[in-house]
Amino acid sequence: PEVQTGALPNGLDLRICMLPRLPIVSVNLFLRAGEGSLAEGRAGTAVLTGDALEGGTRQRSGSDLAEALEGIGARLGVSTGWEGTSISVSVLADRLPEAFSLLAEVVLEPDFPSVEVDRVREQRLAEIRQRSMDPSALASDEASRRYYAEGLPYARPQGGTEASIRSVTRDHIRGYADACYQPGCGGLVVVGDIDPDQIRSLSGEHFGAWVGSPSVVDDFCVNPETRERRVWILDRPGSVQSELRVGHVGVARTTPDYLPLSIANLLFGGTFTSRLNLNLREQHGFTYGVRSRFSFRSRPGPFTVSTAVGNDVTAPAVREILTELETLVRDGPTEEEVDAARDYAAGVFGLHLETAGQIASRLNQIIVYGLPDDYYHLYRDNMRAVSTDEVTAAVRAHVRPDEVQVIIVGDADSILSSVEALALGPLQVV
Repeated sequence: PEVQTGALPNGLDLRICMLPRLPIVSVNLFLRAGEGSLAEGRAGTAVLTGDALEGGTRQRSGSDLAEALEGIGARLGVSTGWEGTSISVSVLADRLPEAFSLLAEVVLEPDFPSVEVDRVREQRLAEIRQRSMDPSALASDEASRRYYAEGLPYARPQGGTEASIRSVTRDHIRGYADACYQPGCGGLVVVGDIDPDQIRSLSGEHFGAWVGSPSVVDDFCVNPETRERRVWILDRPGSVQSELRVGHVGVARTTPDYLPLSIANLLFGGTFTSRLNLNLREQHGFTYGVRSRFSFRSRPGPFTVSTAVGNDVTAPAVREILTELETLVRDGPTEEEVDAARDYAAGVFGLHLETAGQIASRLNQIIVYGLPDDYYHLYRDNMRAVSTDEVTAAVRAHVRPDEVQVIIVGDADSILSSVEALALGPLQVV
């Protein structure tokens, strides 16, 4: 659908999309208040602030706020990531003015009562403790630590560490919201059965007097911890299987090679018929499934292959993953593979634009990463235009088998000798 663009006088980017199929509206407010802007000692503050946002305003308690939302059939959601915080509300079109008012109240007048801050802090600490007992989460966190240089935001868990979360107080959260919940560089996306003039009026009424820019923004250079291939075994005595992560620092979302790399990932490990899955699952029976992924962020995110296998096939699985990586870089993909991945990506695109919320999410990506206004209008044509040579060149430019970090969470006594025999590089048992 067509999108009307504009901006409020305070710089807040405004995107309005009419979708009259159903009398539903999705409103998404994006703020440059993300974990990527925080120093290590304050890691998790952005996430905690977002978690505590629904705990009440200066006008209403948390229960009163929930009752007001329920009274108009609205659903409020808050999501915080590396790039920023998104506060969204979904509601029937005839209750949109009330929903706008509540959204503005939540964002502009948060109270962060102590009891709510304590609750979300304990909840976050419980999640961190749970992650420490989950082999999959352990492997992913360790991969980030081994890919990125020490001290970089991407080297730590997005939600912070136990030490950093314990140190966050109500005053820290209030200070963070005051400093970073600002309209500058943010955006407001409204999709659904709407009147654009009404949206402009409501936006000006509730957010027009709001001024300011975030005091802290992402400002760091991404460097890998090492460019030497290394193996890390996190000893988990008694484990009957191993969690594997194989990868390195990837590329940023704004790379010109985004589409070729997306196609390369689909054919390598992003679909059921990918090279990795046909090898490790179908041919060898090592695993129920294996995936690869480029995590595209405002700065280079990780490229990672992920799977879980039994102890007895841990070393063979690692060997096959590296063999597939080396083969892809050396020989490139086939025309048939690129055709299939390209058609799949273009074909499923429409399935991700079925609801007002899905369209709002796409428009939000344009704001977050500064994409052209017509990016999604041209997406399928641009995807279909990617050639096999372009995919091959992108793979050779950005996938580096000799620099991967191999992270294994498992029983070291059971797997150490066979992994050592692979002679992949320096090995350390953690």
